[in-house]
Amino acid sequence: MSWRFLRDLLSGVNKYSTGIGRIWVAVVFIFRLLVYVAAAENIWKHEHDEFECNIKQPGCENVCFDHFFPVSHIRLWALQLVMVSTPSLLVVFHVAYRENREKRHRQKLYKSPGDRDGGLLCTYLISLILKTGFEIVFLVLFYKLYNGFEVPHLVKCDIRPCPSTVDCYISKPTEKMIFLYFLVATSCLCIVLNLSELSYLIFK
Repeated sequence: MSWRFLRDLLSGVNKYSTGIGRIWVAVVFIFRLLVYVAAAENIWKHEHDEFECNIKQPGCENVCFDHFFPVSHIRLWALQLVMVSTPSLLVVFHVAYRENREKRHRQKLYKSPGDRDGGLLCTYLISLILKTGFEIVFLVLFYKLYNGFEVPHLVKCDIRPCPSTVDCYISKPTEKMIFLYFLVATSCLCIVLNLSELSYLIFK
């Protein structure tokens, strides 16, 4: 997957952001996007092939893997990255609308189309609320899907076509758990930054 579009989007939003917003962009770009591309993607690359059960009953491993990993951690993380970055498009579109409106009327309608005032301020606040909402929803989703923020070494599976309760082993569980904690920590940091920026703009 190419992340160039997301990188360009974050760079474009950066010039309309407050100081706190620029820190948020840096955190998303460095501690989430780059970590995902450089390291995390490779850790989960062969997770299905490396998932082993102590029985060779046809279909048993596939069913157990699907039960314990309904959505891959890494794909859910990628979806989270896209969803929390997308609301920033609202700000970019609003600025583009202002610039296009000035061109159509051939006169200066705003002091600067990128100034956070009036309608653009409302759009910016909505984008912050949406980003915070998506972060919280994905944290809850991670927690519910995987029964907490842990990757066990061993899972017991008794789903058909497994003939009895079988032991299944997850590859590199410690390494995966470290990255999962890192994901949760950066997500919480982004929530704090979004709420701080929201408070700053409202009380300003």
